[in-house]
Amino acid sequence: MFGVKEKKRVKGSDTYVDDRIPEENTGIDDEGLPVIMETAALSVIYENDCAVRQVSLPIYDKKVTAFIGPSGCGKTTFLRALNRMHDLAPNVKVKGRVLLHGKDIYASGVDPVVIRRKIGMVFQKPTPFPTMSIYDNVIAGLKLVGIRKKSMLDDVVERSLKHSALWEEVKDRLKSPGGSLSGGQQQRLSIARALAVEPDVLLMDEPTSSLDPQSTTRIEELIELLKKEVTIAVVTHNMQQAARVSDYTAFMYLGEIVEFGHTEKLFTVPKKKKTEDYITGKFG
Repeated sequence: MFGVKEKKRVKGSDTYVDDRIPEENTGIDDEGLPVIMETAALSVIYENDCAVRQVSLPIYDKKVTAFIGPSGCGKTTFLRALNRMHDLAPNVKVKGRVLLHGKDIYASGVDPVVIRRKIGMVFQKPTPFPTMSIYDNVIAGLKLVGIRKKSMLDDVVERSLKHSALWEEVKDRLKSPGGSLSGGQQQRLSIARALAVEPDVLLMDEPTSSLDPQSTTRIEELIELLKKEVTIAVVTHNMQQAARVSDYTAFMYLGEIVEFGHTEKLFTVPKKKKTEDYITGKFG
């Protein structure tokens, strides 16, 4: 399935990058599972530091994939590469491919703004526009692309807030500032804003790291509901959370995928000794 080119040394370092790329993408993996997105030999290089190395990984449609590993192992760097967030950073190079519906999102002529609508992102800390109303927060992305019809916007606000389990809490104060909500509510508002543009994939970078236990539980319950409609990839430092919310888990270490598979199997019968050492607390 993969064509292999000669390995190249990253200038000024001992890192080699192998530019393998897929010859084709059928959208179905060897087990017959639908693949909505996949990476092929994906590497992310900060100046001379290769933070993500040769990651080839499927992301299954309407499933939750969790990324675990110690701090600095490349989880967030990998996640940001999935919707071209690194385009906004100087001195960062992305090599390899990221395929969405079989098409390379880094191909020439592909608009990164369009990609970020199809592949949404929720960050560690809630990111509502604090002075903008709850209503306007939800529809911010739609207004950017010129949608102004009020009846349509009203429907999107209600649907998105319901999908983010926030509607009942805010339906009577939609004109209140987003910053007036609690931390957990603000994170769900951020999720509603991401859902409003109907993405195919939702990326979540430690979405509960700044929340209290009760808010964390609400977000985890929300993830379980959302996967019926959208594919989710989530970075988490909490292995128990990964076990609770995900269908598949990837363990990353030093920028590489050590092991990837069904979450239950990875946590109970890991194939790699390093995976076992990490999940049993021997390092990390």
